[in-house]
Amino acid sequence: MTSHAESAFDSPKPAGEVPLVEHEGVSPVLSRRLLDIVAAGFGLLVLALPMVLVYVLVRRSSPGPGFFSQVRVGQGGRPFSMYKFRTMRTGVAGGLVTASHDPRLTKIGVFLRRTSIDELPQLWNVLRGDMTLVGVRPETYGLAVLYPQSRRWVFDHRPGLTGPAQIRFRDFDILGPGEEVDTSVYIDRVVPAREAIDALFLRTPTFGATLRTLFDTVRYFLGLRLSG
Repeated sequence: MTSHAESAFDSPKPAGEVPLVEHEGVSPVLSRRLLDIVAAGFGLLVLALPMVLVYVLVRRSSPGPGFFSQVRVGQGGRPFSMYKFRTMRTGVAGGLVTASHDPRLTKIGVFLRRTSIDELPQLWNVLRGDMTLVGVRPETYGLAVLYPQSRRWVFDHRPGLTGPAQIRFRDFDILGPGEEVDTSVYIDRVVPAREAIDALFLRTPTFGATLRTLFDTVRYFLGLRLSG
């Protein structure tokens, strides 16, 4: 899965961008919000000690903070600060899209991204209401402004910690052998492929559909075959 560069929001913005128009957006139904609060709160309590260990390992891996904060596009195109464990070296410039073999990644950063452990701090974003457990991938502003208008409907919805496209889609599903993902490839080919998968959930983002996606997420990390 392609990840976004941690320095992306501060990178020069490419030509052709069109600013997002902020609006109210589509909030999760009450049952989904209650699930977010209970699950995120429980997760933060249970994972508190392991997260402290990861924080220490990140700090020891290279100079810089243990956590990383970046502005992402939230519900209705409104920005919010998303938290992750730092996986890249600080003070190193790079592109908007991070390749899997990006030299900016630290050794522990590669492992954290492969296992998605770097995303555990986003449970705090879920608890706050910036994110939900299941939704679209939280996009960086630098890439979101490059989306064509016809694909910006995804920003109506609250971004998710996991989601159908995040567990069912990989870049190599549409890319040729050895083909790298740059900004144009990401916008023209990766984004439409992800959107097609997420649209199936977002048409009816019910409590039941949310539970099924969470179940599939667990199966994915256990290496089991996904349902459906």
